[in-house]
Amino acid sequence: VQLQASGGGLVQAGDSLRLSCAASGRTFSSFHMGWFRQAPGKEREFVAAISSGGSITAYSDSVKGRFTISRDSRKNTVYLQMNSLKPEDTANYYCAAQRATGWVAKGVYDYDYWGQGTQVTVSS
Repeated sequence: VQLQASGGGLVQAGDSLRLSCAASGRTFSSFHMGWFRQAPGKEREFVAAISSGGSITAYSDSVKGRFTISRDSRKNTVYLQMNSLKPEDTANYYCAAQRATGWVAKGVYDYDYWGQGTQVTVSS
């Protein structure tokens, strides 16, 4: 499956952004979807994930209550709504797809396909 992330940009602290990730090539509903981020000099970290059917979501503690992940099966797209952004949210954000053969995972190595990333920069 091919993944194309978009929606990043430069915003101020407290602002909102919505990231999108369009999937193509294989049956979108066969995959759990996740968002990860990577800041300069840091390892890629889990942000949020959603099950193949959309009924189960998971978030990292650092974004819980501020970010919301969702998916639209008609558009083969997964979204990450980011509210109350903080400077520490600055990173390159990646969407990823995990074959839906088990639980929704939070580990980088559990995901099978990756998009190219979209940069989010939050100024203070």
